[in-house]
Amino acid sequence: MNAVPAKPRPAATVMLVRDAPAGIEVLMVTRNVASDFASGALVFPGGRVDAADSVPAMLECCRAVPGVAPDAMAFRVAGIRETFEEARLLLVRRPGEDRLMSSHEVDALEARVKSQSQQVPQLADLVATGEIELASDLMVPFAHWITPVDSPKRYDTLFFLAPAPEDQVAAHDGREAVEAAWIAPEAAIAAADAKRATLVFATRLNLLKLSGSRCVADALAAARGAAVVTVCPEVVETPEGTLLRIPANAGYGVTEMLAKGMVRAWTRPRGEA
Repeated sequence: MNAVPAKPRPAATVMLVRDAPAGIEVLMVTRNVASDFASGALVFPGGRVDAADSVPAMLECCRAVPGVAPDAMAFRVAGIRETFEEARLLLVRRPGEDRLMSSHEVDALEARVKSQSQQVPQLADLVATGEIELASDLMVPFAHWITPVDSPKRYDTLFFLAPAPEDQVAAHDGREAVEAAWIAPEAAIAAADAKRATLVFATRLNLLKLSGSRCVADALAAARGAAVVTVCPEVVETPEGTLLRIPANAGYGVTEMLAKGMVRAWTRPRGEA
């Protein structure tokens, strides 16, 4: 264990969900194997909260959420930005409207901005046009995880649940994410158990929790009605092996799992023992 635990970096993850004939599906991306965090793993889109996520221009572009302070709203901005960067899905509306923008509308806006700047537009560039409003009100708090204290790289991550834009098509960015797919929570877990996919502990348990809902409406209602309990897994050595232990009131139906076969989210830098 590190003598001085690394300070967790604020991060946000978005679990975009949609209804399918067989039940609920969630958008997941495969992390690039070159990444030093969750390398090669199947994850929800997300990443670190940047300073730019809390600048006035970004926060003023958010649909108001009662009781959410500006510093907390930055997590929602980060989640929307990261989902756009990694999966090309954008949770935005025309100002004052309730309908999410379509793929055609987003593409047209991007094309106009790109023609002016000659660069691939980022979320901040689209916000600067004044033509969009971030649908931050659609993001429902789902979970709060902090990477274990023995990890060399740690994140303080808020997980949000949100309905997917119906008329947008997911596409991986080819850099951080090398694949994007809609998958049933049970199918993702089964793929990991069969060694066809890699899941880190937090992702596995959040998929397990999501699998209790059969449709988007049920999942959103369950998330709105549940308290979010902070989880920082405790690593415990036992005669049976190393356990990962979490609070009983976190709502996952389990309190501990054997770490054997469980993938850690981080990898050590090259040359580090």
